[in-house]
Amino acid sequence: MRHTLPIAPQFYVTAPQPCPYLEGRMERKLFTALQGESAEKLNDGLSKQGFRRSQNVLYRPSCADCTACLSARIKVADFKPSKSQKRVMSRNKDMRRRVTSPWATEEQFALFRAYLDTRHANGGMADMDIFEFAAMVEETPVRSRVIEYTRDEVLTAVCLTDLLDDGLSMVYSFFAPDAAPSSPGMHIILDHIEIARETGLPYVYLGYWVPGSPKMDYKAKFSGLEVYRGGAWEPMNNVADFEQETHPLSIDPIAEQVANISLPDTLSSKV
Repeated sequence: MRHTLPIAPQFYVTAPQPCPYLEGRMERKLFTALQGESAEKLNDGLSKQGFRRSQNVLYRPSCADCTACLSARIKVADFKPSKSQKRVMSRNKDMRRRVTSPWATEEQFALFRAYLDTRHANGGMADMDIFEFAAMVEETPVRSRVIEYTRDEVLTAVCLTDLLDDGLSMVYSFFAPDAAPSSPGMHIILDHIEIARETGLPYVYLGYWVPGSPKMDYKAKFSGLEVYRGGAWEPMNNVADFEQETHPLSIDPIAEQVANISLPDTLSSKV
């Protein structure tokens, strides 16, 4: 009888380029394709190991001399809103949630462009057109949703969200610049915590937290925050504990990093 072994994912490394978070540093990413019948299991498994999804690719930072980028998630059972977060909830109590399929609209794109032009005019997405935006939203091989937030029937904020087996992964969010005083970005996260609570999911994945980067400070303000470091998730109780410089010799070579990745059984090449 002839047996065919499952094909394990192949991992690649991007060329170094300037880090968008920490000045003077270079970033590099380890990535693999997300496709086929096992895409959801791979997304679930690698998300628990610090990976993030971008369309049909899973990636995580793999810089040569820095480990500042830490995957972050909120443990829903341990989250308690702070006084300022309660004020955000109050300011946005008139916001209405609408969950849709991952399908891009012109209304979403107009909001996306206004958000980029105001807050990230020099960022990596600054030149995205409507076709690239549609690809970002629609090219998903896993369970994804677009969660829209409206105020007085006007689209105010949007989040592209993946449904993992243990939580919600916030892939990308944006909001109307003129809504900034009500902290819609914070509201989106707080609402995702509520959605996870309603559906019995234990975590909300926020992407990467980068100690020392002002862009990422807001993530450290959530109680119940966990970060993925040294191959395991640990509570983020003190920001200062994560601000130490990393010596290059303490970073595992790429081959060792790949060897330590746990793949779902259906994707392993064990006989």
